[in-house]
Amino acid sequence: MTLVVVVGGIPAAAAAQQETASVSFENQATGGTTVTVDSVTLPDGGFVTIHDASVTDGNVLGSVVGSSMYLDAGTHENVTVHLDEPVGESGTFVAMPHMDSDGDRVYSFVAANGEADGPYTADGSAVVDTAMVNASATVSMSDQPTTGDSVVVDRVELSQGGFVTIHDASVTEGAVFESIRGTSAYLPAGVHENVRVELDAPVTENTTLVPMAHMDTDGDETYTFPESEGETDGPYTADGSAVVDTAMAMPSDTASVNYTAKATGGYSVVVDLAYLPEGGFVTIHDGTVTEGAVFESIRGTSMYLEPGLHHDVRVTLDSPLNETTTVVPMAHVDSDGDEMYTFPESEGETDGPYTADGSAVVDSGNATVSASVDYTMKSSDGATVVVDRVELSEGGFVTIHDPSLSGGAVFDSVVGTSMYLPAGVHEDVEVTLDEPIRSSQVLTPMAHMDTNDNEEYDFVTGEGEADGPFTADGGAVVASAHTSVNAVVTAMDQSGDGTTVTVDSVTLHDGGFVTVHDATVTEGQVFESVRGTSAYLEPGTHENVEITLDAPLEESGTIVPMAHMDTNGNEAYDFVTGEGENDGPYVAAGGAVVTTADYTVEGMMTETPTETMTDEPTTEMTDESMETTSESSTEAPGFGLVVALVALVAAALVAARRR
Repeated sequence: MTLVVVVGGIPAAAAAQQETASVSFENQATGGTTVTVDSVTLPDGGFVTIHDASVTDGNVLGSVVGSSMYLDAGTHENVTVHLDEPVGESGTFVAMPHMDSDGDRVYSFVAANGEADGPYTADGSAVVDTAMVNASATVSMSDQPTTGDSVVVDRVELSQGGFVTIHDASVTEGAVFESIRGTSAYLPAGVHENVRVELDAPVTENTTLVPMAHMDTDGDETYTFPESEGETDGPYTADGSAVVDTAMAMPSDTASVNYTAKATGGYSVVVDLAYLPEGGFVTIHDGTVTEGAVFESIRGTSMYLEPGLHHDVRVTLDSPLNETTTVVPMAHVDSDGDEMYTFPESEGETDGPYTADGSAVVDSGNATVSASVDYTMKSSDGATVVVDRVELSEGGFVTIHDPSLSGGAVFDSVVGTSMYLPAGVHEDVEVTLDEPIRSSQVLTPMAHMDTNDNEEYDFVTGEGEADGPFTADGGAVVASAHTSVNAVVTAMDQSGDGTTVTVDSVTLHDGGFVTVHDATVTEGQVFESVRGTSAYLEPGTHENVEITLDAPLEESGTIVPMAHMDTNGNEAYDFVTGEGENDGPYVAAGGAVVTTADYTVEGMMTETPTETMTDEPTTEMTDESMETTSESSTEAPGFGLVVALVALVAAALVAARRR
């Protein structure tokens, strides 16, 4: 008989296990944007963070390349970690469990200079595991109908750019070149979904296809693998094998549509899948089509769709839905070949529906009239967030919540709200955050109503009495995605004699500099606009950074502090002298990470200008001048703590190598 001792409702053995953090991280391949931690145990909840190999050299903060979303206390398996710094080269990486010491469900270890969310420890060392991560690719493809001329690869992730090539099954018998059926256009590094590949050798019968990720080894963005007899553009590999998937392609002349019930703002309907063997359209009918209202039931039609398989077909409606209703997506032929939908105008003479077994090819389901939000993984400058698409049946707002929402912090999780949005469709909605966020995290845009019709967001101040969320299927209408934040700069309007500028705070996840540009940078004067640069700043957050300007400001105007990297690792600012080859700006959402502030030059100087005060900004900056004129005073608490953390991590890595 086994005696089980229970402590607080938990068996003692389990309780003891929960008191010890652990992590398992196996060797793996990655397409560059994610890695998978096999298992992590967090006694009090927290995160699992991925460091690059520079952590072994004491670069505790700057080595962080990504962290998981918040994980509850307990053991988690197969944890996907989104990387803020995509992996472009293979190497050793370190998985490290971290606490959520400040309880906000946001990993703020770097931004807090190591003073929050530190690593779990055991026997005086950080808990870690190491793995070799092969920068490679991933590819996935589903079984599908095909016209024979093209197929769709569901997802391709490439660490360095390249192609996805479709082979038939003879590739498994050694027919490396003869098995090639078609290749995609060049795909840049990153994630690509629903990649259509035109086939040079059509599929005429049910065939097993082998999508294979290929590199662009010669950098010409042209696929030359077969012509070069394998000398260039070979396959990505993992564990010694090519990165592939398999799927069945089934030639078919029968159309199909698939629709699952979903929420909408009433202005569009998204059809999950449409297969149109001869090309055509997807038309949205309302439920009256089943009563014989063939033309009157039409609510909207897609743009022309090429022959083949299509995912997530958005159909804009001719007139908005004003109540939840049954919609009937229907596949239509382009019978007159003009790529224009003329079914109703021709009274059914042209562009009629595809049929199967004597009936129109349709699907049906409810469209709940409420709202919809689309938000995909992206980067942010910490000050703003761009929501891809918001569709509202009535006017309202889109509000950004941080991860504390998942812990029940309905009001405290609100970090920013859009201006009032009238009913309709809004794309690329920029939301200015109430306070900058300084760490990567999962953000959740939520559609909110304007229940009191004052065009002001009162949900938080009214403690939920007004402007509550749009709902569908019993829940708020939201979207969530990982948002990378690698640098943040803030500066207040200020005045002075024009020789110094103070940047209130700058967070640099990989270290670097903050450079002061004048307003001509917005006119394309990238180098000429540089007025001065800070000394090198370690990874983390720095406050009250005072920058002595090499080219003093002679008149009041706008200044543009900009976060710059230290790409060559020499801790000297080489952006101007290297003509942009090194130390370029941190980038988020396609633009440099900057802020702007008004600078008032007090008491215009009447004395004879010194030699350093010229009418035009100088771009000839020597190492000596940079050393003597670029000064920085920072208030960055916690760097003493980082030294202690270095020792913790070093001890852990020594132990890991001995295993």
